Amino acid sequence: MLGSAVVPLLLTLKVAGFATLLALVMGVAVAFVLARHDFPGRDLLDAVCTLPLVMPPTVLGYYLVVLIGRRGWIGEWLWETFGITLMFTWQGAVFAAAIVAFPLVFKAARAAFEGVDRQLESAARTLGVSEWGVFFRVTFPLAWRGVLAGTMLAFARAMGEFGATLMVAGNIPGRTQTLSLAVYDAVQAGHDDLANFLVLLTSVVCVAILFGSGKLLKPRY
Repeated sequence: MLGSAVVPLLLTLKVAGFATLLALVMGVAVAFVLARHDFPGRDLLDAVCTLPLVMPPTVLGYYLVVLIGRRGWIGEWLWETFGITLMFTWQGAVFAAAIVAFPLVFKAARAAFEGVDRQLESAARTLGVSEWGVFFRVTFPLAWRGVLAGTMLAFARAMGEFGATLMVAGNIPGRTQTLSLAVYDAVQAGHDDLANFLVLLTSVVCVAILFGSGKLLKPRY
């Protein structure tokens, strides 16, 4: 039973790890722009960035297929230019999981950045610190707990991603079959013991992550 769980577990950790890193970079960048700049369409952009959080995974997966499929807007260019495709690959699973997990990083990071006292940033600028220096030496150190909590939630969400990943990467054992897909296969095949073990394994990891993120978000007095 353990042997049957090792491959999907390792693949899940790899996919979730890369997806979380991608979501972290994109989420922090977009969150900082929206938290510090006011421009026409900002609320619309915020709604679009939050959309994957509430959109049905299969609908989101369809959009991704239209975007990165062999004949998609980006997928066709990738195939004709570099001869690569993201469909039915673990890289495609990473992309799908990153899009699904992105809002969790984005919302947490934006709230954290908006909670930073701007007077501290202004004081750093008067001392000659560059904008990059202000971000890395003042803003981010004061907001890191919120960003990290959002990142941990994004990792847990990426681990449990099912619908969009299935649409984009398929369910290929040893190649794109993550834990959630392995649970689906086990249930369909009537392997209840394996399904129970995989569910327990996934639940323990996710609960540990949620517990840790809750500790990070707990106010310090």
